[in-house]
Amino acid sequence: MATRQLLTVLLALYAKQGGSELQLESVGGVDAAKRVRAGEVFDIVFLASDAIDKLVAAGHLDGASRVDLAHSGVALAVKAGAPRPDISTAEAVRAAVLAARNISYSTGPSGVALAKLFEDWGITGQLQGRIVTAPPGVPVGSLVASGEVELGFQQLSELMHLRGITLLGNLPEAIQITTTFSAAIDTASPHQPEARALLQFLNSAQAADTIRQQGMDPARA
Repeated sequence: MATRQLLTVLLALYAKQGGSELQLESVGGVDAAKRVRAGEVFDIVFLASDAIDKLVAAGHLDGASRVDLAHSGVALAVKAGAPRPDISTAEAVRAAVLAARNISYSTGPSGVALAKLFEDWGITGQLQGRIVTAPPGVPVGSLVASGEVELGFQQLSELMHLRGITLLGNLPEAIQITTTFSAAIDTASPHQPEARALLQFLNSAQAADTIRQQGMDPARA
């Protein structure tokens, strides 16, 4: 889901320049991986790099086609109009988490890393009953916008275009959680030459500019 807006823009740009028109389906990463493992055929799969690697190892995706697309960091948000807690340092973020009525973060890799951070801080017990788990495919930011959640953590790319929230900014560098999103071609894809052409475009300088505009850093050197 973190790459949904980015891929929408990139695929439209690709088609405008004469590339194949493609159909994009965005679902939660856990569900996407399950569907691939169940044998559903896609031309290209975009997921966090560790999930892509597992699907490659299982033979579902072509490892030779694998490319890293973008690096994405975690940001924080509150409901529009709500007080803005200080998040300028790791200590400030810890204080904001403890002061919040409740918090929410994704079930993906960044959420796993956040849970480990809270454990390292020794506050996991204090957060019991105050963590709201967003259902797969439901943006944490939407829970913040509705007022259901006071403090939300999610990929910057998923928060930056959402109405009804105040984007506080990225996690401080000392505790930033970076997820690399990658792509690979389905071994059963009937359109492998076309898929390779798209992956080549996604590693272009033009695509890199679009990636930056969507709140991520291009993986292309």
